[in-house]
Amino acid sequence: MPRICLYPKDVAGLTGRSYDAAKRLMRRARQAAGKPAGALITVQDLCRFTGLDAAEVSDAINR
Repeated sequence: MPRICLYPKDVAGLTGRSYDAAKRLMRRARQAAGKPAGALITVQDLCRFTGLDAAEVSDAINR
């Protein structure tokens, strides 16, 4: 079953940022999606915010 939720470690690996910078990026993506603090971030949420291709991100985390 493919994963659709992202964690800071995933975002750090995808973007080349540090773990703390990935947490900040996820926080901004969560706010942009209108989700409350602590809500899970999906591949789609992150990709809408950053402009990354959702298919590429999904392939990268589901390898």
